[in-house]
Amino acid sequence: MTFDDIFGGTAVMAILRGLPPSETVSVAGRLWDAGVTVLEIPIGKPDQIPSLRAAVDAGRDRGLRVGAGTVITPEQVRAAADAGAQYTVAPGLDLGVLAGSLAAGLPHLPGVGTATEVQRAWLAGCRWLKAFPAAALGPKWISGLLGPFPDARFVATGGLTVADAPAFLSAGARVVALGAALADPAQREQISRLLQER
Repeated sequence: MTFDDIFGGTAVMAILRGLPPSETVSVAGRLWDAGVTVLEIPIGKPDQIPSLRAAVDAGRDRGLRVGAGTVITPEQVRAAADAGAQYTVAPGLDLGVLAGSLAAGLPHLPGVGTATEVQRAWLAGCRWLKAFPAAALGPKWISGLLGPFPDARFVATGGLTVADAPAFLSAGARVVALGAALADPAQREQISRLLQER
């Protein structure tokens, strides 16, 4: 399995951070119903793992994959795998975490914010990269890095709203990840329209 399979042409990834398991499953269900098929549950804190496990179980019932985010240590890779996550996501690039995730059979999406990091990730075999923090980097960062790395596939993540998404997608990002914006019911409703336009 690769991120080509995971994203499957979708333009939106949802990040559900810090919600209890029941609420995670409830919000995930609404997002899945709206057509958002890619979901990340951050596990930067141990008490977030039950929410990941609950989302994995709910996603399995629908045939959907759920990944673990904020995976920055080998221990978190193991926790993600134990909880049934099907991929891992990190805010930065750590080749040890990448290797550990791949050894566990989990595709890894590393965070990058400079040309050097893009190059290191690319040479390590990563084709999908998390542009983070995207709100600070801006859409021109995406289009600028696609010059020397035309085959890189960027997932713009960090501080974005639904209204920001079109500019990043137009700049060449393959996917826009929405986190805090999902707490706003109005933005959740706008996601359906965004998906219909892509």
